[in-house]
Amino acid sequence: MRKFIVLIASGSILMGLNLPVSAEDIVRLSTTTSTDNSGLLKYLLPAFEARTHIKVHVISVGTGKALELAKNGDVDVTLVHARAAEDKFMAEGHGVNRRDVMYNDFIIVGPVEDLAGVKGSRDVVSALQKITASKVKFISRGDNSGTDQMEQVYWKEAGVKPAGSAYVSAGLGMGEVLTMAAEMKAYTLTDRATYGAYRAKTGLAVQVEGDPKMFNPYGIIAVNPAKYKDINIQGANSLIEWITSAEGQKKINEFKVDGQQLFFSSYKK
Repeated sequence: MRKFIVLIASGSILMGLNLPVSAEDIVRLSTTTSTDNSGLLKYLLPAFEARTHIKVHVISVGTGKALELAKNGDVDVTLVHARAAEDKFMAEGHGVNRRDVMYNDFIIVGPVEDLAGVKGSRDVVSALQKITASKVKFISRGDNSGTDQMEQVYWKEAGVKPAGSAYVSAGLGMGEVLTMAAEMKAYTLTDRATYGAYRAKTGLAVQVEGDPKMFNPYGIIAVNPAKYKDINIQGANSLIEWITSAEGQKKINEFKVDGQQLFFSSYKK
């Protein structure tokens, strides 16, 4: 009888501490390379894990691949930045509980010498036309990431695109592409957060910024548990609730690299 009472008491203590007791306390998150390369997740997730005792396993890939992993039920939740693709994902019934999380912007960066003469432009389409005319190399992600998807939209609007060796489709993450651009004295489109984390390493300069078309919002979506029985929907929703809470949003705003804020919260709470 005494053992039984002790077990009940211990169980009460465990429940009060909200300690992990099963594999359900692991959440699989697919996300973009920008949230990983920038250091944001390494900053955010320990706070979430400490509060909830839920461990987050991160898979960092381009947005297209991140959504594909979610679509196939290989993760429980996804954090991405391609609103049109997110809307399609939701419309097809793959996700539930989508929330806006944060935003920053896209920028075009390139060598300090600015061989294409686009520095100071606030028109992304016009700048890409000038880069094409200059025949200076442009490095593309080429990986169906959110950044790559936006780049292709801009090229379509520009009506031109670098030809031959002037256009390099890398099929790589943003950090690797920034490194390539520095080595090849080329231009590239990047999210501001990853650039901020790589600026000192690459020496690349911001050449084009401020166009409203370069707005870059991020959303988080839980995978639809009706499609896959092993989805940890409770853990996924816990992460969604926390990252959009006052605490999570405050930490997003507080994250800085070299004193510069790289992401801005979507909610004012």
